[in-house]
Amino acid sequence: MIRMRWPGWLAPAPDSITAHTLRMGRSPWTDVVHIVWSVWVFITPGMFGGAYGYTLRWLLLTLVSYPLFLWLYAMTLVAAPRRARWCALGMVALCLALLPWYPSGLSYFVFGCVMLQPHRSTSIVRYLGVLALLNAVLLAYAYYIGFPWQALVWMPIVTAIIGVIVAVERINRDRDAALKLSHEEVRRLAGLAERERIGRDLHDLLGHTLSMVALKSDLAGRLLERDPTAARREINDVSRVSRDALAQVRRAVSGIRAAGIAAELASAKLLLETDGVAFDYRFDESFGNSALPAGVESALALTVREAATNIQRHAGVQHAQASFGMEGGDAVLRIDDDGRGGAIMPGNGLSGMRERIEGVHGSLRIDAGGGRGTRVEVRVPLAANDDVSL
Repeated sequence: MIRMRWPGWLAPAPDSITAHTLRMGRSPWTDVVHIVWSVWVFITPGMFGGAYGYTLRWLLLTLVSYPLFLWLYAMTLVAAPRRARWCALGMVALCLALLPWYPSGLSYFVFGCVMLQPHRSTSIVRYLGVLALLNAVLLAYAYYIGFPWQALVWMPIVTAIIGVIVAVERINRDRDAALKLSHEEVRRLAGLAERERIGRDLHDLLGHTLSMVALKSDLAGRLLERDPTAARREINDVSRVSRDALAQVRRAVSGIRAAGIAAELASAKLLLETDGVAFDYRFDESFGNSALPAGVESALALTVREAATNIQRHAGVQHAQASFGMEGGDAVLRIDDDGRGGAIMPGNGLSGMRERIEGVHGSLRIDAGGGRGTRVEVRVPLAANDDVSL
C-alpha cells in the first residue's frame, strides 16, 4: 500500500475515495489528475467573447471561485461519502450562483455532477435521475436569466457520459476490492476447516488409543497376581500402543500451526477494514527463506491477533501495517498504526501477549508516543527455539 503524509485538514476519511484508492495500492494522484479538465474555466471566455469574455469581472470571479472549487473537489476525494456529496452539490451551487456573469462556472457544474457518484447504497439508475434533475434545474435557470441556450444544450449529454463512465469504473474498483477481501477470507476459513478436521482426527485417534490403554491396564492389574508373565506382556502392549499414538499425534500436528500467521493476517485485515481501518502487511525476503519453529509461529500469529483487536478498539486509527523480517538470527514482527498513541495500560491481552513471547525466549516492546501512533515490536531468537513445539 502507498502511504502518504497528509495535512490535518486533508487527511482522508477511512471510507473516502482516496482511502479506498490507497487500500487498492494505487496512487491518490490518479484521482487528482482529473483536475486538469478544469482548464475549461480559462478557455470558456474565449468561446463566448463580449461581456462573457476575458474581462476584469471574469478575472475577479475566477480569483474568488477557483480556489473554492479546488477545495470542494479535494473534499469530494478525502471526505466521508455523505460530506463528499454535499461538497459536490456545492460545486453545482457555485455554478448556479455565478452563471449570470460567469459562464466558466459551467465547468464547476460538470465536476459537481461527476463527483455525485453512486456509492454502494445508490444505483446508477438513481444517479442518472439525479443528473437529469440537476440539468433540468440548470436549463430552466439559464432560460430564466436569458443565458444563451445553445451554450447549454450539450450539458446533459456530457454530464451523463462522463458521470456514468467514472461511476462504473469506481463500482468496478469496489467489486475488485470486495473480491480480493473475500478471497482472503476464503483462505482463512479453509485454514479453520483444516484445523477442525485435524482436531476431529486427533479426537478419534486418542479416544481409541486411550480406551485400549485403559483396557489393557485393567487386564494387567488383574493378571499381576495370577500370571505375572501375561501381565508383563499386557504392560508392554500398553507401552507400544502409547508410543505409536504419540508418533501419530506428532505427525498430525506437524502439518498445521495452532494459529498460522497467514490466517491471522487475513483475519486481521477483514476485522480492521470492515471497521474502516486500512491494513497492510509485508514479508521481507529474508523472512520467507526461514522456517519458523511451530511454537514461534504460533506466538507471532497470536500477537498479530491481539494487536489487531487493540487497533480496532482504539479511536483515531486510519492505517495500520504489519511487517515480518529476519535480523541477526531473530524473527522480527513490527505492527504500526497512526492512531493517537498515549499511555499503554497493562491488561489481560497485553499480559498474555508478553507471556507468549517470553515463552519462546523473545522480547516485546510497545512504543506509544503521544499523537504519533503505536508500534508493537517483537523479537524472537530462532536459535533458542529449535526445540519449541506447539
